Amino acid sequence: MKLKDFKIVLILLLSITSHAQYKISGKVTNASTNQPVNQVEVYDKVSGLRATTNALGFYEFETEKKNITLVFFSYEFDVTETTVTISENTEIDMVINPLAVKLSEVEISTRKAKVFELSRLRDVEGTAIYAGKKTEVILVEQSMANLASNNARQLYSQVAGLNIYQNDDAGLQLNIGGRGLDPNRTANFNTRQNGYDISADVLGYPESYYTPASEGLKEIQVIRGAASLQYGTQFGGLINFKMKESNPNKAIELITRNTLGSNGLYTNFTSLSGTKDKFSYYTYFNYKKGDGFRPNSEFESKNLFVHLGYAFNDKTKLTGDVTYMRYLAQQAGGLTDIMFEEDPYQSNRARNWFQVDWLLYNIKLAHEFSEKTNFTLNFFGLKASRIALGFRTNRVDQIDPGAERDLIKGDFKNFGFETRLLSKYKVAEKDATFLIGAKFYKADNYQQQGPGSDGMGPDFNFYTEEYPNYSNQSQFDLPNFNIAIFGENIFYVTDKFSVTPGFRFEYIRTQSEGFYKNINTDAAGNVIFEETVEDNRDFDRSFVLLGLGLSYKPTVSFEAYGNISQNYRSVTFSDINIINPAFAINPNITDEKGFTADLGIRGNYKSILSYDLGVFGLFYNGRIGFVQKVQSDNSIKNERGNVGDAVMYGVESLFDFNLKKIFNLSNDFSFNYFINTSIINSEYTESETLGVKGNKVEFVPDLNLKTGLKFGYKDLLASVQYTYLSQQFTDASNAVGGNISGVIGEIPSYDVLDVSLAYTYKRFKLETGINNLLNNAYFTRRATGYPGPGIIPSAPRNWYTTLQIKI
Repeated sequence: MKLKDFKIVLILLLSITSHAQYKISGKVTNASTNQPVNQVEVYDKVSGLRATTNALGFYEFETEKKNITLVFFSYEFDVTETTVTISENTEIDMVINPLAVKLSEVEISTRKAKVFELSRLRDVEGTAIYAGKKTEVILVEQSMANLASNNARQLYSQVAGLNIYQNDDAGLQLNIGGRGLDPNRTANFNTRQNGYDISADVLGYPESYYTPASEGLKEIQVIRGAASLQYGTQFGGLINFKMKESNPNKAIELITRNTLGSNGLYTNFTSLSGTKDKFSYYTYFNYKKGDGFRPNSEFESKNLFVHLGYAFNDKTKLTGDVTYMRYLAQQAGGLTDIMFEEDPYQSNRARNWFQVDWLLYNIKLAHEFSEKTNFTLNFFGLKASRIALGFRTNRVDQIDPGAERDLIKGDFKNFGFETRLLSKYKVAEKDATFLIGAKFYKADNYQQQGPGSDGMGPDFNFYTEEYPNYSNQSQFDLPNFNIAIFGENIFYVTDKFSVTPGFRFEYIRTQSEGFYKNINTDAAGNVIFEETVEDNRDFDRSFVLLGLGLSYKPTVSFEAYGNISQNYRSVTFSDINIINPAFAINPNITDEKGFTADLGIRGNYKSILSYDLGVFGLFYNGRIGFVQKVQSDNSIKNERGNVGDAVMYGVESLFDFNLKKIFNLSNDFSFNYFINTSIINSEYTESETLGVKGNKVEFVPDLNLKTGLKFGYKDLLASVQYTYLSQQFTDASNAVGGNISGVIGEIPSYDVLDVSLAYTYKRFKLETGINNLLNNAYFTRRATGYPGPGIIPSAPRNWYTTLQIKI
């Protein structure tokens, strides 16, 4: 469908005669304790879910109906119905009774089940505004994905247009991009957990080496480009991992899950949660180990999460999170195209290792000044490190000679706070919502590169005295400072049409203080040239980003939305200071600028169909990427720098059909079919590099298709998912064949079939599945550094089995 067709559709929608909207709100309390009840779902019996109560038991939504039957649902309370006649804004408080009979796990699962796996955020959630934005919420507990190994291909199957690196069978790192954004360590999204940052350095090194255990997630919120105003400047938008919450009706609840799988995979996930008076908690420990699907790829991971909450009263709550993760992984190295064709699962690197230590902490204060005004203060911090050790060369088929290895250490320390104030008010008798916020962020990072040991194991000490002539030596302090002020305001022009302008002011100071060495030796290893180069940089910049969102909701089950927002991405530490034999860095590399736009329709048709159909555009100035350049010695080397201006545009769609209702099946059944499609075109519109203008942009498959069936009968669930991505390039010159490093070249088209089964019996749940059922040999990644460089193959056919016990 062409862009002008969408404009015509939107104009027609805007011409629909408006009807009066009434606001329904109220508070839900526990009949036994008189305390507010969180997470009560409030349904209109005809149109479906309308709202969910917050921690204070409060809910709110709008309707155009004058007569409505409301259903109040919580899986450990009696279902309560009430029918009301509405003539103006109405408050409906409800008291619900705890269930007299204790439910089994089967009954709880049945009561909690939702028709669709993906939902969307409301205009206002807490102290955040999402009106007019493209939002997608993955309901993790509804997913049939392999949660034990964080299988992103399955978990994000209904989020349109995502491009996912799939190169390990444990899910130690999340690598997702989209709309032409490099998936590497999700560095083009602002990644958060419960609303606070979790990456190494939000601006200087926005890579996410830590990924929460999917088994501990309630939902994953994805907000596309327009998220830049509230959450930071990234072109990709926001990914927020919302952890599970404490059981509000028990003092203690234990869940333990044990998983066995291919290649020696074993995982254990054990959680405890509960609520006692004003105190609540949720905590888990996740352990993973395995041999990997290639030689030299064993791993072990430990992850602890603790969440504590204390409600001083109905209006004020204090919560705290602590997260610790440590993992050690052996890395099998990358391949050339020829090596992949010969044996995609071979390895000629036995001495490459990678270790991550990640400590996150957060304290959040939430206060309700009134029913119309909320305030939150988030204080967060990080103390982390990543260490990479191994033999690296730009010729990846070269056999490891067993000499000293390259060692890179990065230490990350940062802290910050973010405040938000959201208030609802009236403008000319029309509703409006105002948000103002500020963020302070300070980082103190350190990075060192030099000679490691000549041994086999993970020895992460530098051996500078033993190898003084090692060429790749550098040492840098990398402080970073950031202040941001942001604001958005929803203006309801009519009861159905809203306009949401917004802004973000950023001040960024990036510093680099250190040195690197240039050492040349002759064939006998004698030093013929040596110099130490001081490299101190101080880069200050400040700017304002602007954006606008539009939303038209003629009914509760249909919305037309649009947004446009400026974006900005600063040059990272790794763009400047890492010495990599696989590529060179253009010394004039600088920040990227641009904007994103969305236009679409979404909704729910009579609980038969959930849909989101939209077009988008992403416009880059000075996009950073790779090109192949001829050097002065006539050799060809890959160079990373600002390649040129680029545009990506396309259509993204999700259609999820409730076949149970279409075929009029009984309540013993659940039956859904979804199809998620992204069709994208891309082009470099300007470039100073010859042969780039007019080329395709890298990481943009023309077709990205995910489709599947999910079927259930009573306690048995089954799903089948098929994934197809067409061919994509990895550099701006659109090279097809790989070179000796395997870094540059195309990623051929590939397809993957996954199947899953789950059976629940009382307190027990058994899950099993086979990923890559057809055993296709494929790859999704050409790594420029660790875990390569070179082609990193994806996993062949593999199975898993999980047993869950809930007490």
